[in-house]
Amino acid sequence: MYFENIPVIPYEGPQSRNPLAFKFYNPDQVIMGKTMREHLPFAMAWWHNLCAGGTDMFGRDTADKSFGAEKGTMEHAKAKVDAGFEFMQKLGIEYFCFHDVDIVPEADDIKETNRRLDEISDYILEKMKATGIKCLWGTANMFSNPRFMNGAGSTNSAEVYCFAAAQIKKALDITVKLGGKGYVFWGGREGYETLLNTDVKFEQENIARLMKMAVKYGRSIGFTGDFYIEPKPKEPMKHQYDFDAATAIGFLRQHGLDKDFKMNIEANHATLAGHTFQHDLRISAINGMLGSIDANQGDYLLGWDTDEFPFDVYETTMCMYEVLKAGGLTGGFNFDAKNRRPSYTPEDMFHAYILGMDAFALGLIKAAKIIEDGRIDAFIAERYASYKTGIGAKIVSGEATLEELAAYADELGAAKLPGSGRQEYLESVVNSVLFT
Repeated sequence: MYFENIPVIPYEGPQSRNPLAFKFYNPDQVIMGKTMREHLPFAMAWWHNLCAGGTDMFGRDTADKSFGAEKGTMEHAKAKVDAGFEFMQKLGIEYFCFHDVDIVPEADDIKETNRRLDEISDYILEKMKATGIKCLWGTANMFSNPRFMNGAGSTNSAEVYCFAAAQIKKALDITVKLGGKGYVFWGGREGYETLLNTDVKFEQENIARLMKMAVKYGRSIGFTGDFYIEPKPKEPMKHQYDFDAATAIGFLRQHGLDKDFKMNIEANHATLAGHTFQHDLRISAINGMLGSIDANQGDYLLGWDTDEFPFDVYETTMCMYEVLKAGGLTGGFNFDAKNRRPSYTPEDMFHAYILGMDAFALGLIKAAKIIEDGRIDAFIAERYASYKTGIGAKIVSGEATLEELAAYADELGAAKLPGSGRQEYLESVVNSVLFT
């Protein structure tokens, strides 16, 4: 055991001061007809939780993620599996997510990498069968290796494009083998630094070609889940093609991929795009493409992807409001989040997940209360009431003509102001639910 000093994490309620207990995440509590466990299918991020050691651009690791084995070996890969499953069992987490090179050290020869993936996936599968823990989604890391400096699907090199295809094929094989519910495309370098050397149209078409091949192959080997795009506006590229949810949805529809793909929305990416987390969730939901969520948050004082564990309950409440309104997710809540560099102990790993799970549980509780309170829904319905009857109803039905609407305006003479938006009142409603 790697966490022998850490007990199974219990639910003790809001009054508990036990740092190794949940205050709000009670998996069996029923909210709006479903248990918290059903509303909140949490997943462990293999890459941050088991791999990230606190390195930043100014310093090496502070956290020991060797788990008693030599890094860069298959023994270390297996030690991470053992530690990860122990970690998930103690927290009651039922899913995990992975990149291919999170679970094995990448070899110089892709054939050797694939052999290692076969070996480790056999080992992971044994653990899954023994524990009941499941795979939420898999993906391929097509951004770390230097060959992807100009992107994977968007690369200028046909040979590099083939390596990208090979990684996707194998990652899909492993995802299907592990029963994954989804497969994610995160275009970590699918973008450009300057238009002076970039054929944007060609690159976007090539990305679409790669995604179409992935869908065709995935369906041929029995993958029935959703493919996901994870939007991000910048970093590491200056401009990335999957800038935000609206941009990604437009791309999917343009290339006929919208029937197979949904969005995997990350809070930190939405704010980097100049949106709220809630905005990208709403845009995805109204387009029928809200699939899965990377549960984290960013630092508004920093202009990059900080991947912090979520603690802002206003944000998690607004997230869960959108999720409940959309009828839930096809995917889950993956903690694409990492401990801060000075939080380097094994206990800190548990504190971080307890924080994140509690923040979303409290957000779920409060979002349900906002919906049950009814004042916001009633206000929105009244705000658009003029479209329910008369000329408004004709507009919505498509029966009105431009000439008819112009004549109607002529009869009105001077236009009246529309009804007040009452933003401040509605924000006070949210606060009254949050803090009472």
